[in-house]
Amino acid sequence: MNNSYKLKLNELIRGSGVEFEGDNPWDIKVLNPEFYRRTLIHGSMGLGESYMEGWWECRRLDQLFDRLLTADINEKVKNNFSLAFQNLKARLLNLQTISRSSKSVAHHYDIGNDLYREMLGINMMYSCGYWDGAKNLDEAQNKKLEMICEKLKLSPGMKVLDIGCGWGGFVKYAAENYDVDVLGITLSKAQAELAKERCKDLQAEIRIQDYRNISEKFDRIVSIGMFEHVGFKNHKVYMEKVYEALKDNGITLIHTIGSHDTSFTADPWIHKYIFPNGLIPSAQQVARSMGQKFILQDWHNFGKYYDTTLMAWLKRFKKNWPRIKENYNETFYRMWIYYLSCCAGAFRANHNNLWQIVLTKKSFRKVYRSFRYPIYNKEGRIGTKTNDYQPT
Repeated sequence: MNNSYKLKLNELIRGSGVEFEGDNPWDIKVLNPEFYRRTLIHGSMGLGESYMEGWWECRRLDQLFDRLLTADINEKVKNNFSLAFQNLKARLLNLQTISRSSKSVAHHYDIGNDLYREMLGINMMYSCGYWDGAKNLDEAQNKKLEMICEKLKLSPGMKVLDIGCGWGGFVKYAAENYDVDVLGITLSKAQAELAKERCKDLQAEIRIQDYRNISEKFDRIVSIGMFEHVGFKNHKVYMEKVYEALKDNGITLIHTIGSHDTSFTADPWIHKYIFPNGLIPSAQQVARSMGQKFILQDWHNFGKYYDTTLMAWLKRFKKNWPRIKENYNETFYRMWIYYLSCCAGAFRANHNNLWQIVLTKKSFRKVYRSFRYPIYNKEGRIGTKTNDYQPT
C-alpha cells in the first residue's frame, strides 16, 4: 500500500527536481515508510509533523521548499481538507479578536527570550533585514531601521507609536538616534519585559496593549512584522484605528510580508505550530482595507532579502542551540529548523514578498519623497544618501 502512496507522491512532485532517496542536498531520505501515506493524506501538516518526528531527512530543507514551491506543488494540493476547513472557519469567525490575539501571541512570542536572543542578533528584530551593502545580520537590521526612520521623516520631539513593538528594537533605535518620544505596544508579556529593560533610560514607554485600545494622537505610526497577525476581518479595523490615532500631517508605515494570492488563513502546519490565526495579506486585501481614507505614498518590495535574513537566523539558531537546548527538546529543534527553512525557500521561490507601505491622510500637504539606499555596482556605491527616490 505504501508503494502506491509513494507513486502518487512521485507524480505530485514531478518536474520539481526533487527525488526520494536521491543524492542531491534537496532530496528526501525517507526513514519511516508511513511517511508517504501521511503526507499524501494530510498535505503540509503531514509533511511538517513527520519531519518533526524524524520520519524523513533532508540536508537542505530551504532548497527543497524552493523547488517544490517553484513547481507550484502548493497549487496541486490546495484542496486539502484541513486547509479548506481552516479557510471556512476564518471566513465565518474573527480569529483575531483581542482575547484570541493575546493567546496567539503568547503561543509564539512567549516561548523564551533566550531563543530569540540567540537567533535574532543584537537588535532583536524579528523581521526582514535590508541587505543592500550589509555584510552581516546586524548591519542589515540597522539599515532596515534607518530606512524606516528616514521614510517616516522623523524629527526631534515627535510622538511615535510602534504597534507590535517586539523586544523594542525600533523603539530603542528611533529614541536613541532621532530624539523622538516612542510608545511601543505588544501583547507579549515576555517581549514587554525585555523591551522595558532595553529602553529604560530612553524617551520611550512600553505597554502591553492591543492596538484597538489606543486613544492618543501620534505624529508617526509604524508596525513592523505585525500586520500579518491582524487577520482579514480586522484589516479595515486596523486602518481605521491608525487613521484615528494619526495626526493630520502624520505618516504611517506598514512593514509586512505579502502574498501574491488572496487567502483567508495560513498554511495548516504554520497555523498549528508557529503563528496561530496569522494571515499573510495580499495586495488586494491591503488596498481594500485602506478604503478612501489614506493616500498611498510608497510601496517598496524587497522580499528577496527575507531569504537572506531567514538563513542568517537559521545559522545563528543552529550555532547557539547548545546554549539553550536544556529549555526545549529535540522535537522543538526540528520544528524550528523546518519553520525557518521552509520560509526561506518560500521567499526564494517568490512565493512571498516583503513590503514597506507608506500612507498619509488626505490632509497631508507636503510632497512626500521616499527613501532608498544608494544602489551598488562592481565599482562600489552609486549616488549618496538622500530622501529623493533612488531605485534599488
